[in-house]
Amino acid sequence: MNPVDSTRLLLEMRALAVQANAAALAPSSPGVEAATDFGSAMRSAVESVNALQGSARAAAAAFEAGEAGADLTGVMLEVQKAGLAFKAMVEVRNRLVSAYQEIMSMPV
Repeated sequence: MNPVDSTRLLLEMRALAVQANAAALAPSSPGVEAATDFGSAMRSAVESVNALQGSARAAAAAFEAGEAGADLTGVMLEVQKAGLAFKAMVEVRNRLVSAYQEIMSMPV
């Protein structure tokens, strides 16, 4: 059984945090359209969650089949990442539906 490489995990988390901060701090001009629209951003998010879930399924299947290199900790990390990404996506969807319902209930 391989131990969890905490250094690699920490570096990956820091890299994701830097990417998130860079995206949040990116300057936007009012006259310049964004490179992607909202629909394509959501599509990309759903596809990445789907990819994480596929990776988790593949890791679990490899562990169940007893393949070499498939350790339980790696499988559990993949499953947890996929679950967390799915929960975040569902929360975003719930907030969007709530905002839509609020806008639709406004008098015109």
